[in-house]
Amino acid sequence: MSAPRNYTTVLTIAGSDGSGGAGIQADLKTIAAHGCYGLSVITAVTAQSTMGVADVHPIPPAFIARQFETIVSDIRIDAVKIGMLGPAENAEMVAKLIAGLDGVPVVLDTVLRSSSGAPLFSEDDTAAMKELFPLVSLITPNLPEAAALTSRKSIPGDRTEIERIARELQEKGARSVLVKGGHWEGEICHDCLLHNGEFHWFSNPKIATTNTHGTGCTLSSAIASGLASMQEMPKAVKRGIEYTRRALQAGADWKLGHGTGPLHHIPSQAENTID
Repeated sequence: MSAPRNYTTVLTIAGSDGSGGAGIQADLKTIAAHGCYGLSVITAVTAQSTMGVADVHPIPPAFIARQFETIVSDIRIDAVKIGMLGPAENAEMVAKLIAGLDGVPVVLDTVLRSSSGAPLFSEDDTAAMKELFPLVSLITPNLPEAAALTSRKSIPGDRTEIERIARELQEKGARSVLVKGGHWEGEICHDCLLHNGEFHWFSNPKIATTNTHGTGCTLSSAIASGLASMQEMPKAVKRGIEYTRRALQAGADWKLGHGTGPLHHIPSQAENTID
């Protein structure tokens, strides 16, 4: 009889999306697709569909702590992905919780708005989220989020400005920064990673699809899965981007709902069409 093997685990701390395209649901699908075991702590329950977020119900901080402590008292955590946090007190609680995870890589997806562009939280909530920057391994803002986090009124449009923003975010405490370039005009997506003082650029043709709901959740969970598997940061980011591109391509022809549809988180099964 062979010796038992341990799971490689990824804990996602995020909101629930009942439509399955983003949040906890997208995270767990992505983690499973990478051969890891997904665990979850829910920070908020949302009423949402492909048409957008109708309502948000934050989970009380004490129950967030209860979920987290119950899991970590029993199961080893190899990496953490943090998504939507909710109000400031939730962000403050999560900061306290992850501070006790010595040596565990943590990826923070800096969620400020819904996929439809509607702001989810107040400036105070965003300020509290920034307090997590020194505690995490990587933050993954898209261009609008990066601009907002550095008090810019417009989205940066060239590499020099994006690198400047990445350095500013690092000065705010972030160890590594991935500025995602999906909102960049043109047919090429340019993603910029600042890690250990070096810039790494990943440039790929954009995928022609309207099914982009949960792209940020998917990418950050894919990177966290790579880090859980002991990949170095640049490799984990590169492979996370490649996986997300495959998921976008695989889901490009899907039809689910009447708005912005999801990615296909198991690209190898893309031939299974949703009617």
